[in-house]
Amino acid sequence: MKTDRRLILAVAGVGLALLVWLGLIAAMVWSTLEGSERATLGNMQGPRLVLVAMGWFVALALVTAGLRVLLRRYASAPARLLEQARVLLAASEPQQIEPGGSSENRALAEAFNELATQRDRLRADMAEQIAQASRSVQQEKNRLAALMAELTQSVVVCNLDGRILLYNSRARLQFRALSQAPNLADGAELIGIGRSIYAVFDRQLVAHALESVHQRLGRGAANPSAQFVTTTRSGQLLRVQMAPVRESEGAARDGADVSGFVLMLDNVTRNFEEESLRDQLLHGLTERSRSSLANIQAAVDMLSLPDLETHMRERFLTVVRDEVQAMGQRITDLAARTAEGIKTRWPLEEMQGADLMLAAQRRIEAHSGRPVTLDSVDATVWLRVDSFTLLQALAYLAGRLVDEFEVKNLRLRLQTAGSRAQLDLIWAGRAMSTETVMTWEMDPMRFGAESTPLTVRDVIERHGGEMWFERERQRQEAFFRLLLPLASANEQMDATQIMHNESRPEYYDFDLFQTSSESSALDDRPLSELAYTVFDTETTGLNPSEGDEIIQIGAARIVNTRLLRQESFEQLIDPGRLIPAASIPIHGITQEMVKGQPNIEQVLPAFHAFAQDTVLVAHNAAFDMKFLQLLEGRTGIAFHNPVLDTLLLSAVVHPNQESHRLEAIAERFNITVLGRHTALGDAIVTAEVWLRLIPLLQEMGIRTVREAREAAQKTYYARLKY
Repeated sequence: MKTDRRLILAVAGVGLALLVWLGLIAAMVWSTLEGSERATLGNMQGPRLVLVAMGWFVALALVTAGLRVLLRRYASAPARLLEQARVLLAASEPQQIEPGGSSENRALAEAFNELATQRDRLRADMAEQIAQASRSVQQEKNRLAALMAELTQSVVVCNLDGRILLYNSRARLQFRALSQAPNLADGAELIGIGRSIYAVFDRQLVAHALESVHQRLGRGAANPSAQFVTTTRSGQLLRVQMAPVRESEGAARDGADVSGFVLMLDNVTRNFEEESLRDQLLHGLTERSRSSLANIQAAVDMLSLPDLETHMRERFLTVVRDEVQAMGQRITDLAARTAEGIKTRWPLEEMQGADLMLAAQRRIEAHSGRPVTLDSVDATVWLRVDSFTLLQALAYLAGRLVDEFEVKNLRLRLQTAGSRAQLDLIWAGRAMSTETVMTWEMDPMRFGAESTPLTVRDVIERHGGEMWFERERQRQEAFFRLLLPLASANEQMDATQIMHNESRPEYYDFDLFQTSSESSALDDRPLSELAYTVFDTETTGLNPSEGDEIIQIGAARIVNTRLLRQESFEQLIDPGRLIPAASIPIHGITQEMVKGQPNIEQVLPAFHAFAQDTVLVAHNAAFDMKFLQLLEGRTGIAFHNPVLDTLLLSAVVHPNQESHRLEAIAERFNITVLGRHTALGDAIVTAEVWLRLIPLLQEMGIRTVREAREAAQKTYYARLKY
């Protein structure tokens, strides 16, 4: 713990005063003595000066102890009370001061608490009134969120600087597919509130489209838009439609009222590949057929000669037969490929297999009146299906089983089988013949009085799948097995990521419409206007210069003084060395957990992209930044972002507090600590601390990143090195 400078100065002053006083007393006594008395006194005192010095030290120690008590009671306690009062003033949630110090100090703390209680009560009343007044606005926001959630198209709204203000879940999934490393931290480095759309699209391309929109506005177009097609760094082909966001309806048509733009994205990579393949097939058919026709024409010309010899006639007839057969085979192959293309072009949707099974269970029970149980449903399976017709086929098959074979119970099973999904409709009881199965498969499906021209075979062919019947003699069971297409890897999501409340846009921040172009450096921007990446690392040990490595990086983003919890980065890292057993109880990361995880050379580029154009914030940032700096040579990744340290800035704001550990600061700010000593957990707590520190720094006149860094470097803790 650092020693209070005021105590040092006070003790030094008192010690000097005692020396001066002793010197004056000695001088006064000396002046009254005769020469012989002075000699006698000198001889007597000389050997005893050590006792005088010891007495001076004892007196100084007693004074120091007294001063320490007085300083803590009457100087430090009021200073701490002042710091706590400032925290109380800036707190957005109800909070109380812990009384301490003298009776007057405790009474003052109680008075502050009473005032804070009154303020919190008034705040609650005001919040209730505001909530009542803004319900209609919230309804509009909810309608917007619901509308965005239902769109099957990726939608991103940006301001004129290209900063993202709003996006829907479809866009989040789309950007994950566009990531060069979609399996690292869920591809989180491309999309987020306040991030730049130019991380995906070329700036000049977007500027050209926006200029086209302005020109159409100038010509009086009511709903101007522009389209362009571009490729991404990951090799995906996107078709983009741009529409303007206007300040007000019926405003000037010269484009001056445009405050941003909406981008609607379609990934047309698959369509382009299919069109290219179809063109190649047609081109090949044309060229090879032209050659065959030329050969046939030549053979026919020769066959028309009256004096053609018999063996030559047979030879030319063979040529005609071979070429006709080859042309027929090519046309047959083309027809098959075209039919396959038609099947794949039927509108299929990506759907989680577990959701399809639940829907099938309800549909079959409603139509057949028999109970249906789900057996071994793989929750990670994502299908690409036409769910309506597929549910019709399953309900139809179940209905015929109940009507014709009096089946009492049915089961559904879903598993992966190589590159396809395996869906089984299972029952116990009588078996059936292959002819019966084929009849059911080819008959038009009927549901009571209703019918459809589609057959089960049509549904299976639409999906490019297969169906057959099998028996399990040992269990005395039988089942229909359907092979269905899986969603492509870029379209699949982990089942844990799909929650009902995530179907809406994760975040929107229309205040960013007011953001001006980034004309000034980050160092000179106000703290409240910046975007922050608050991060933390977990490591194998505390000595980065002696071979310790990062084993986890966690980060969260702050935009417009809002913590975006779901726009996070969290990734385990294989350190390429053993994790010391002594460190495992601290961070809870074992050797087994990092086995098979990507190494730091793979993870750091994704984290660098995630933190682009933001200020880095960490608690005891010198420790984390030392690891990142030592990795520059190995990875070629350098972090040039401005860095702020909540440890140092806490010491700036609260110089009289005894501890600036993360837990102590969180307790001071009434922040609930969850996930301590996990990288993301610590990053989120640090972000909450940073949001509390911003207004306190502004009260002290520290308003920019540069001023915050300069103030931090003057603190006692800035001397820590790694």
